[in-house]
Amino acid sequence: MKTAPEPEPGRDVECEDERAGPDPTPAEAPAPTDRLSAVTLACVLVLLLAGAGLLFQAGQLTDTTATRNHALTDTSATTRVIGDVSNTLGKVFSYAPQDTRATEDAAKELLGGRAAGQYTSLFGELRQRVADQKLSLTTHVVRAGVTRLTRDTAELLVFLDQRAQRDTKPATTAAAQLSITARLTDGHWQITDIRAR
Repeated sequence: MKTAPEPEPGRDVECEDERAGPDPTPAEAPAPTDRLSAVTLACVLVLLLAGAGLLFQAGQLTDTTATRNHALTDTSATTRVIGDVSNTLGKVFSYAPQDTRATEDAAKELLGGRAAGQYTSLFGELRQRVADQKLSLTTHVVRAGVTRLTRDTAELLVFLDQRAQRDTKPATTAAAQLSITARLTDGHWQITDIRAR
Protein backbone atom coordinates (compact mmCIF):
# COMPACT_ATOMS: atom_id res chain seq x y z
CA MET A 1 0.00 0.00 0.00
CA LYS A 2 1.18 3.44 -0.84
CA THR A 3 1.17 6.19 1.65
CA ALA A 4 1.15 9.89 1.12
CA PRO A 5 4.51 11.52 1.27
CA GLU A 6 5.39 13.21 4.52
CA PRO A 7 5.12 16.98 4.42
CA GLU A 8 8.24 18.97 4.59
CA PRO A 9 8.87 20.69 7.88
CA GLY A 10 7.56 24.34 7.96
CA ARG A 11 4.93 23.72 5.28
CA ASP A 12 1.24 23.53 6.00
CA VAL A 13 -0.64 20.49 5.15
CA GLU A 14 -3.29 21.19 2.57
CA CYS A 15 -6.52 19.42 2.88
CA GLU A 16 -8.15 17.94 -0.08
CA ASP A 17 -10.81 20.65 -0.16
CA GLU A 18 -8.25 23.38 -0.60
CA ARG A 19 -6.61 21.54 -3.45
CA ALA A 20 -9.92 21.27 -5.18
CA GLY A 21 -10.13 25.11 -5.53
CA PRO A 22 -12.25 27.86 -4.02
CA ASP A 23 -15.59 26.96 -2.49
CA PRO A 24 -18.40 28.09 -4.75
CA THR A 25 -20.69 29.26 -1.89
CA PRO A 26 -23.15 32.09 -2.45
CA ALA A 27 -22.05 33.98 0.70
CA GLU A 28 -19.07 35.65 -0.88
CA ALA A 29 -18.30 39.17 0.43
CA PRO A 30 -19.30 41.98 -1.95
CA ALA A 31 -16.58 43.71 -3.83
CA PRO A 32 -15.37 47.03 -2.31
CA THR A 33 -16.82 49.00 -5.24
CA ASP A 34 -20.30 47.57 -4.54
CA ARG A 35 -20.11 48.76 -0.91
CA LEU A 36 -18.92 52.21 -2.00
CA SER A 37 -21.79 52.51 -4.49
CA ALA A 38 -24.35 51.61 -1.80
CA VAL A 39 -22.96 54.20 0.64
CA THR A 40 -22.88 56.87 -2.08
CA LEU A 41 -26.46 56.11 -3.06
CA ALA A 42 -27.60 56.31 0.57
CA CYS A 43 -25.86 59.69 1.03
CA VAL A 44 -27.42 61.07 -2.15
CA LEU A 45 -30.89 59.97 -1.00
CA VAL A 46 -30.42 61.58 2.42
CA LEU A 47 -29.27 64.84 0.81
CA LEU A 48 -32.21 64.84 -1.61
CA LEU A 49 -34.69 64.29 1.22
CA ALA A 50 -33.08 67.02 3.33
CA GLY A 51 -33.15 69.42 0.36
CA ALA A 52 -36.81 68.69 -0.30
CA GLY A 53 -37.61 69.29 3.38
CA LEU A 54 -35.76 72.61 3.39
CA LEU A 55 -37.51 73.75 0.20
CA PHE A 56 -40.86 72.92 1.77
CA GLN A 57 -40.00 74.91 4.90
CA ALA A 58 -38.82 77.87 2.82
CA GLY A 59 -42.12 77.82 0.95
CA GLN A 60 -43.97 77.98 4.24
CA LEU A 61 -42.06 81.14 5.22
CA THR A 62 -42.62 83.14 2.06
CA ASP A 63 -46.19 84.26 2.67
CA THR A 64 -47.10 84.18 6.32
CA THR A 65 -48.31 86.78 8.75
CA ALA A 66 -44.86 86.74 10.34
CA THR A 67 -43.12 87.78 7.13
CA ARG A 68 -45.61 90.61 6.56
CA ASN A 69 -44.99 91.92 10.10
CA HIS A 70 -42.10 94.37 9.70
CA ALA A 71 -41.72 94.54 13.49
CA LEU A 72 -39.90 91.23 13.17
CA THR A 73 -37.69 92.19 10.24
CA ASP A 74 -37.18 95.98 10.12
CA THR A 75 -35.39 97.18 13.24
CA SER A 76 -34.94 100.78 12.10
CA ALA A 77 -38.67 101.22 11.37
CA THR A 78 -39.53 99.55 14.67
CA THR A 79 -37.17 101.86 16.56
CA ARG A 80 -38.65 104.90 14.82
CA VAL A 81 -42.23 103.90 15.70
CA ILE A 82 -41.29 103.36 19.33
CA GLY A 83 -39.50 106.72 19.45
CA ASP A 84 -42.37 108.70 17.90
CA VAL A 85 -45.05 107.05 20.03
CA SER A 86 -43.01 107.36 23.24
CA ASN A 87 -42.38 111.07 22.63
CA THR A 88 -46.06 111.66 21.88
CA LEU A 89 -47.24 109.90 25.03
CA GLY A 90 -44.75 111.84 27.14
CA LYS A 91 -46.04 115.14 25.72
CA VAL A 92 -49.79 114.55 25.77
CA PHE A 93 -49.92 112.83 29.17
CA SER A 94 -47.74 115.34 31.01
CA TYR A 95 -49.12 118.66 32.20
CA ALA A 96 -48.70 121.38 34.80
CA PRO A 97 -51.46 123.59 36.27
CA GLN A 98 -50.00 126.78 34.83
CA ASP A 99 -49.67 125.44 31.26
CA THR A 100 -52.30 122.99 30.06
CA ARG A 101 -52.42 124.77 26.71
CA ALA A 102 -49.08 123.26 25.56
CA THR A 103 -50.39 119.78 26.34
CA GLU A 104 -53.61 120.39 24.39
CA ASP A 105 -51.70 121.80 21.42
CA ALA A 106 -49.38 118.77 21.37
CA ALA A 107 -52.41 116.46 21.45
CA LYS A 108 -54.02 118.26 18.49
CA GLU A 109 -50.84 117.87 16.48
CA LEU A 110 -49.77 114.37 17.51
CA LEU A 111 -53.05 112.49 17.95
CA GLY A 112 -55.51 111.53 15.24
CA GLY A 113 -58.60 109.41 14.67
CA ARG A 114 -60.28 107.92 17.70
CA ALA A 115 -57.36 108.85 19.99
CA ALA A 116 -57.92 112.57 19.34
CA GLY A 117 -61.57 112.25 20.35
CA GLN A 118 -60.69 110.18 23.42
CA TYR A 119 -58.13 112.73 24.52
CA THR A 120 -60.39 115.75 23.96
CA SER A 121 -63.11 114.14 26.06
CA LEU A 122 -60.72 113.12 28.86
CA PHE A 123 -58.82 116.38 29.01
CA GLY A 124 -62.03 118.44 28.80
CA GLU A 125 -63.12 116.88 32.11
CA LEU A 126 -59.65 117.18 33.62
CA ARG A 127 -58.71 120.74 32.60
CA GLN A 128 -60.62 122.53 35.38
CA ARG A 129 -59.46 120.13 38.11
CA VAL A 130 -55.83 120.59 37.04
CA ALA A 131 -56.10 124.34 37.64
CA ASP A 132 -58.22 124.15 40.82
CA GLN A 133 -56.21 121.43 42.55
CA LYS A 134 -52.84 122.45 41.10
CA LEU A 135 -52.28 119.02 39.63
CA SER A 136 -49.21 118.12 37.66
CA LEU A 137 -48.53 114.87 35.88
CA THR A 138 -45.31 113.62 34.36
CA THR A 139 -45.39 110.55 32.13
CA HIS A 140 -42.39 108.46 31.11
CA VAL A 141 -42.48 105.47 28.79
CA VAL A 142 -40.69 102.67 30.61
CA ARG A 143 -40.94 100.06 27.88
CA ALA A 144 -42.61 99.90 24.49
CA GLY A 145 -42.81 97.04 22.04
CA VAL A 146 -44.19 96.88 18.54
CA THR A 147 -46.49 93.88 18.15
CA ARG A 148 -47.38 94.50 14.50
CA LEU A 149 -45.91 96.84 11.90
CA THR A 150 -46.89 97.32 8.27
CA ARG A 151 -45.87 100.01 5.81
CA ASP A 152 -48.14 102.62 7.43
CA THR A 153 -49.76 101.07 10.53
CA ALA A 154 -48.30 100.00 13.86
CA GLU A 155 -49.65 98.36 16.99
CA LEU A 156 -47.71 98.73 20.22
CA LEU A 157 -47.86 97.66 23.83
CA VAL A 158 -46.57 100.46 26.05
CA PHE A 159 -45.74 100.52 29.77
CA LEU A 160 -45.79 103.93 31.44
CA ASP A 161 -44.77 105.36 34.79
CA GLN A 162 -46.81 108.39 35.78
CA ARG A 163 -45.84 110.70 38.61
CA ALA A 164 -48.68 112.86 39.88
CA GLN A 165 -48.47 115.69 42.38
CA ARG A 166 -51.21 117.83 43.89
CA ASP A 167 -50.13 121.29 45.05
CA THR A 168 -47.48 120.79 47.75
CA LYS A 169 -48.44 117.26 48.74
CA PRO A 170 -46.01 114.37 48.17
CA ALA A 171 -45.95 112.94 44.68
CA THR A 172 -47.42 109.53 43.92
CA THR A 173 -46.33 107.17 41.20
CA ALA A 174 -48.53 104.81 39.23
CA ALA A 175 -47.93 102.41 36.37
CA ALA A 176 -50.09 102.17 33.28
CA GLN A 177 -50.25 99.77 30.37
CA LEU A 178 -51.66 100.86 27.02
CA SER A 179 -52.36 99.30 23.65
CA ILE A 180 -51.59 101.87 20.98
CA THR A 181 -52.42 101.99 17.30
CA ALA A 182 -50.45 104.46 15.18
CA ARG A 183 -50.53 105.50 11.54
CA LEU A 184 -47.67 106.96 9.50
CA THR A 185 -48.81 110.44 8.44
CA ASP A 186 -46.52 112.93 6.69
CA GLY A 187 -43.41 111.06 7.82
CA HIS A 188 -44.44 110.91 11.49
CA TRP A 189 -46.18 108.16 13.47
CA GLN A 190 -49.45 109.60 14.77
CA ILE A 191 -51.36 107.80 17.53
CA THR A 192 -54.86 106.95 16.29
CA ASP A 193 -56.18 104.73 19.10
CA ILE A 194 -55.40 104.31 22.80
CA ARG A 195 -56.76 101.47 24.93
CA ALA A 196 -56.00 100.83 28.59
CA ARG A 197 -55.06 97.23 29.31
